[in-house]
Order: sequence, then C-alpha cells, then structure tokens
Amino acid sequence: MISFGAALGSVALGVIFLPIDPWLRAFLAVSVLYTVTTAFGLAKCLRDRQEIVSMASRVDQARLDKLISEHDPYKVDTL
Repeated sequence: MISFGAALGSVALGVIFLPIDPWLRAFLAVSVLYTVTTAFGLAKCLRDRQEIVSMASRVDQARLDKLISEHDPYKVDTL
C-alpha cells in the first residue's frame, strides 16, 4: 500500500508541476485516475476468478476424499 501511495503521489505531483496548459493537466489527471480505477477493477476480476477456481478445486477434492473414505478394497460384492 505504501508503494502504491508513493507511485500515485509522485505521478500526481508530476502532473501538477508540469509546465503545460491547465486543460492538458486536467486531461492527464483524469487519465491517471482512469488507469488506477481500471487497475483496481482488473485486480478484482482476477481475484474473483481465482476464488472460483479455488472453490471448484476444493469441491472436487472433497468429492474425491468422500469416495476414497467410502471405498473398502476388502469388501466383497455379493449378488
């Protein structure tokens, strides 16, 4: 979080102190904000996808554990 704050702060200071027209400065500030919000959205989507894969893996593992625990190799099937 410290690294993110330092990076965002340094970009903000760079945009503020650029010797350019205020309209260009505002465009750059909006562009930086858009990039940051998009990065947060992407991180959230990737986290959600990883959780879904992890949950499916845990369900499959639970099914396998149940099958293994119920299996008795010495049981004789009678008809």
